[in-house]
Amino acid sequence: MNGHQIINDPVFGFIKLKRGLLYDIVQHPLFQRLTRINQLGLASVVYPGARHTRFQHSLGAFYLMTEAVKSLIEKGVYIFDSEAEAVQAAILMHDIGHGPFSHVLEHTLISGISHEDISLMMMERINQDLKGQLSLAISIFKDEYPNKIFHQLISSQLDMDRLDYLRRDSFYTGVSEGIIGSDRIIKMLNVKDDRLVVDSKGIYSIENYLTSRRLMYWQVYLHKTAVGYEKILVNTLMRARYLMQQGVDLFASPSLAYFLKSDVHFDDQALQVYAELDDSDIWSAMKAWKHADDRILSTLATDMTDRHLFKVEVTEERPSQEYIDGIAHRIAQQMDIPLVDTKYLMTLTEIGKDMYNPEDDSIGILYKDGTVKDIADASEILNVQLLSKKIRKYYLCYQRI
Repeated sequence: MNGHQIINDPVFGFIKLKRGLLYDIVQHPLFQRLTRINQLGLASVVYPGARHTRFQHSLGAFYLMTEAVKSLIEKGVYIFDSEAEAVQAAILMHDIGHGPFSHVLEHTLISGISHEDISLMMMERINQDLKGQLSLAISIFKDEYPNKIFHQLISSQLDMDRLDYLRRDSFYTGVSEGIIGSDRIIKMLNVKDDRLVVDSKGIYSIENYLTSRRLMYWQVYLHKTAVGYEKILVNTLMRARYLMQQGVDLFASPSLAYFLKSDVHFDDQALQVYAELDDSDIWSAMKAWKHADDRILSTLATDMTDRHLFKVEVTEERPSQEYIDGIAHRIAQQMDIPLVDTKYLMTLTEIGKDMYNPEDDSIGILYKDGTVKDIADASEILNVQLLSKKIRKYYLCYQRI
């Protein structure tokens, strides 16, 4: 059966999904799981509207990819139908391996494997179910396909993933300064020497995109309140894991218990259990753990469910050890817990964000005469030293007493 499925998206309007391979991916249980995973983790603690899911983001990135392929074909770039479909399939699945609350739990519940690797394992699983139709998409995702522009559309400074999440996250948080002209950037895409570039008249859109991205990082993704709230979640799970491994019987859904009870080697069986995990496993555990006998776990779980936020102090310099020890002693005394256990009620994180990293991969600006200049050299207003300035901040988060 052919024809289209039409999805109404608040950001881009109608998204057309062709029946066949792309539709089958979206219908797959591993893809449907993304409807139960929040795109922005816990940022809704600051921006209540930020409740959109990985599923919505993946469809948005797919929409932008469809537009990008059309735009490049109009410029005379030769793209086979099979390549177009494969790059669309790859962008649909680029985030499929994310766990509950997206990035937050990446190194908490599981260690030694990144969400990209899990995404790949899941893609291979879907590929088996779809009888090998995704082999080309997977080779593009792994950057093994000879024509490099397709991988750049999925993963680079200017990929469709970033264009969607910046636009979508601005929309749902209400941080309007973050809104980027994704449609204009896509219309300006071009290819030169097998590399994705931007036509020179798109330079202002790129400047705006880079500035918006920086703003979104500090105002949304690295917002101190949201970072502090994420730390509560991580510490709660660490405490629950410690207690369970001591033999304490705690409520947890079977899939969550699997990852808390032992340090899991990530194999096919673990993948199956992981695919059952989503945000609701975490919330249901938190509600039960509020009533746990363990003082630390119940405090943290209550913090999570009732929005008792960690105090967060952001500094340019690392806080002194005396200062940190002082806070730990106060917490231990007030809560009547051993000093060693205060590590569950405070954390120090160093956070850095480089807005544009020329080594990472640059954004090429294509001029009428066929020359390509890096955005750093082409831009009149964006000072590259400023752009690639490494910003480091220390976030000290701890339980308010």
